[in-house]
Amino acid sequence: MLLHKQIELKLQAAVLAALPDADVSAVLVRPCDPKFGDYQSNALMSLAKQRKLNPRQLATDTLAKLDVSEWCEKVEIVGAGFINFRLKPAALAQTLEAAARGEHLFFDKAAQPKTAVIDFSSPNVAKPMHVGHIRSTILGDCLTRTLRLLGHRVVADNHIGDWGTQFGMLLLGWKTILDQSALKTDAIAELERVYKTINERCKADPQNLELAKQELVKLQGGDAENLRIWHEMIRLSQVQFDTIYGRLGVKFDVTLGESFYNPKLKPLVEELLAKGIARESEGAIIIAFDDVPALKEQPTLIRKSDGGFNYSTTDLATLAHRLQTWSPDEIIYVTDGRQQLHFTQVFTAFRKWHGESKAKLAHVWFGSILGEDGKPFKTRSGETVKLADLLDEAEERAFKLVSEKSGDLPEAQRKEIARVTGLGAVKYADLLPNRQSDYIFSWDKMLALAGNTAVYVQYQFTRANKVVRDGAPTLGLQPSAIRLTEPAESALAKFTSFYENCPVLKADDAATRASRLALCDLTARVLKQGLATLGIETVEQM
Repeated sequence: MLLHKQIELKLQAAVLAALPDADVSAVLVRPCDPKFGDYQSNALMSLAKQRKLNPRQLATDTLAKLDVSEWCEKVEIVGAGFINFRLKPAALAQTLEAAARGEHLFFDKAAQPKTAVIDFSSPNVAKPMHVGHIRSTILGDCLTRTLRLLGHRVVADNHIGDWGTQFGMLLLGWKTILDQSALKTDAIAELERVYKTINERCKADPQNLELAKQELVKLQGGDAENLRIWHEMIRLSQVQFDTIYGRLGVKFDVTLGESFYNPKLKPLVEELLAKGIARESEGAIIIAFDDVPALKEQPTLIRKSDGGFNYSTTDLATLAHRLQTWSPDEIIYVTDGRQQLHFTQVFTAFRKWHGESKAKLAHVWFGSILGEDGKPFKTRSGETVKLADLLDEAEERAFKLVSEKSGDLPEAQRKEIARVTGLGAVKYADLLPNRQSDYIFSWDKMLALAGNTAVYVQYQFTRANKVVRDGAPTLGLQPSAIRLTEPAESALAKFTSFYENCPVLKADDAATRASRLALCDLTARVLKQGLATLGIETVEQM
């Protein structure tokens, strides 16, 4: 078991000894600012507040029952009731040696693995993926990788938009204005042009709108020709999706479009009506939330007055399918913050429908990407930035940087480094801020060689890995060799600067060289695993 977890369990036991009725599930120990120590817990302050106790006195009572002398040289109460822990170098060395032997890599697997379905990315058929898709795709992929690393079963589900009124216009455009040569050159761009043109014509001429509606009705009715064209649009779109996901290293277990759930919508509405969960309102069918104060004035529509269905209906059917198919413990939706109300309504409606379900429903929402002017990120002409163009520019900028710094490397190698660092920079910059905040997209910041950037972390991996590569053939890797005698060695174990103060291959004695080499190897392994969990690759040379 890892050091912080052992300390945490001891602290929880001490809290229970001081407060036998306390819920200690929130009594956690976390890394802290090095000037305060190695680990810290602030949980006693909230426990004291709940009971109207003095937090420092509660901390004092708890410390009187706490013995972590095996691992800590000092435990302090600071401020209003923070508890700070400072590790003994020997205890830290033991943890490092266990990691070097392959017993762990500084994280524990879940004691009770769970099943989670993660719904993310969700692009639309016949439209180019744009910058707005990147946050959902990267956050969802990172969540998927993290949960799998911890031993959970994850179903990554891409819920694509492949149904709806836009296909009436697309079908009309396909039959009347499609440029076959343009379709072969850039299918998605041509489909986008077709849709925009027909949409404008429908706005200007009711007769065109009626023709588009007729094409949609034929599709919904199973017309063979329209189904064939619709399937071809999906196929062409999937080529685009696969290309983008391939570049980003993102994989899905399931890709089911809205169309998959369409046959389930009518029976779903009928069931909700029969159970009294839904009711008629001005010709439409709604689910009201009279018993939920926050939603009392915001019912959700599940069938329009014209008989059509909407996103709430589809999402309810999707939830039911996922529970029936995978029996997940949790279903996670990764979308932008504008959909908060929608998912609150859908989750509340689902609880009315399937109150017996124990599955946790979570909406992981995020803010917007802004340009350096503080406005939504657009091209200079004011258009939405296409995701493929963004990734191209990331690689191009990275290639220019690599060529300036390492122009002696072969072009193919520089391009590979640029691919890894450019795409890594985009991902890292997207994951770095609070996900619920808007953030400003800055090429200069994300590709900086210093600071909290992917390029910096990737370089630290490359540096540590080179030391190991150069030293291992001579010294060998000795898991039991780790000794922490210099402050910078302990600092490296917690990850900061090291190389300037502690020469590895030129250290004075063999034991020191072996110890520092093992530290470098662990550092490289941790960085590689951490970056991989973020979906970021590494290279041997930068």
